[in-house]
Amino acid sequence: MSNSLLDLAYGRAAAFLRELPERHVGAQGTRDELVAALHTPLSDDGEDPAAVIDALSRGADRGLIACAGPRYFGFVIGGSLPVALAADWLTSAWDQNAGIYATSPAASVVEDIAREWLLDLFDLPRTASVGFVTGGQMANFTALAAARHGVLRNAGWNVEEDGLAGAPPVHLVVSAASHITIHFSMRLLGFGTRALIKVDADEQGRMRADSLRETLRTLDGPIIVCAQAGNVNSGAVDPLREIAEIAHERNAWLHVDGAFGLWGRATESKRALLDGCELADSWANDAHKWLNVPYDSGIVIVRDSASHRAAMTLSAEYLQQTTGVERDNFEWVPDFSRRARGFPIYAAIRALGRRGVESLIDASCDRARQFAEILGHDPRVAILNDVVLNQVLVRFNNSDDVTRNVIARVQQEGTCWLGGTTWQGNAAMRISVSNWSTTPEDVEKSCAAIMRCLDAVSQD
Repeated sequence: MSNSLLDLAYGRAAAFLRELPERHVGAQGTRDELVAALHTPLSDDGEDPAAVIDALSRGADRGLIACAGPRYFGFVIGGSLPVALAADWLTSAWDQNAGIYATSPAASVVEDIAREWLLDLFDLPRTASVGFVTGGQMANFTALAAARHGVLRNAGWNVEEDGLAGAPPVHLVVSAASHITIHFSMRLLGFGTRALIKVDADEQGRMRADSLRETLRTLDGPIIVCAQAGNVNSGAVDPLREIAEIAHERNAWLHVDGAFGLWGRATESKRALLDGCELADSWANDAHKWLNVPYDSGIVIVRDSASHRAAMTLSAEYLQQTTGVERDNFEWVPDFSRRARGFPIYAAIRALGRRGVESLIDASCDRARQFAEILGHDPRVAILNDVVLNQVLVRFNNSDDVTRNVIARVQQEGTCWLGGTTWQGNAAMRISVSNWSTTPEDVEKSCAAIMRCLDAVSQD
């Protein structure tokens, strides 16, 4: 491989990163402009690789979102810590197939070490199994596949061999405020969304324990309960200890969707908010959100490692599977041939240490409260949620139209980027603070831009 080609790519990437803190946060090019810049007829003989990298980097630039930068607050998207990005570059260069120990002993050992560190940080059962998946969606899917195996095994049914036809019915109990990835996981697992039994949530989006108890009283047979640590809108955490006690009274499997909120377990200031989380049977997390590693970094954790492995593992004559202490990574995830996802997670945790992880999470929560305090001073602004983690819900002039117009103007203006949602039937601006590099000054600058846009909308 030509070093000059890698040098070219590195130069363009480094230039992007240098400009990132002051870059216009939203996209600057339209689809038509991007197509004009990037589309070319497919050639018979190909093109010079350096020319391709040059054309790609230049043509894509105006369609890139500065979501890795300090003033991107749309969705729950972290940036990439420099050490995690560097490890990700190494991961691409090494090009390891992380499926089995035989194809990459290094990837296997690193995932085993990262497993140990994650269970320590989250203070979850140290014997739990951990799989490294694509993201929060597949973390939920994998955990719920393990749950499906576990509750049906207890009912005398092998779902992996016999399927769902004729199986004892499984009761699927979710919060009315559960994330859509829980619903989609149930579809993928063959249950269907009509089978979901929804439990009432309170005004902050927390599952109501009393409603859960009443619901479970009516159910017999295998039960899976899905709770939440970090509502996607409000950041609220379900009352996990009470939910766990209620679920386990009925021998239900309790799964916690902690795509970002689970990181609260790693901080002294937020640990009480997630009290009882350790009593669950499985957990889902997405490390790209709050550990600030590149994408393709989901984490699934299962207390009953036998159910986890049974739901995921396979065998074939040609495979060279281990029989000792070595880890075959594919046994804990839905995919086989895959990227070595553990390297960036390992690098981030090792570089940060316990105090660094805690500082990263606490700083984001501090910045979220700063947003609420600054914006909330204006009488035209309402903060709709209790800011307990990194999420802030904002409404302007108590008007759907004004709120949506302010969001659109902010996205176009470019100082920061944030999204919209519907909360309790009303339009709201949703601010998610997840980036390691966001400073108090970034929040002040973003709040000033938001208020300028509100002034402009009010004058229209």
